[in-house]
Amino acid sequence: MAKYDIKFLHKDFNFVSIQTFKVNNEDTISIKLNVGESFNQVILDKSTAIKFAKTLRTEINKINNDTNE
Repeated sequence: MAKYDIKFLHKDFNFVSIQTFKVNNEDTISIKLNVGESFNQVILDKSTAIKFAKTLRTEINKINNDTNE
């Protein structure tokens, strides 16, 4: 099995990042915000994670629509 780590970096600061992963043996997703050596974490159940993903896509589409105007 491949071992990898995906993190999304802040647009200006490389020491700020977001990581997501499935919590072991649970139907939940963890969203971890890293700031330097500290972090905050949000745990979402599957249906809430799906709603969050849809909302994020909606906000991205708003950016795209503003750019095209």
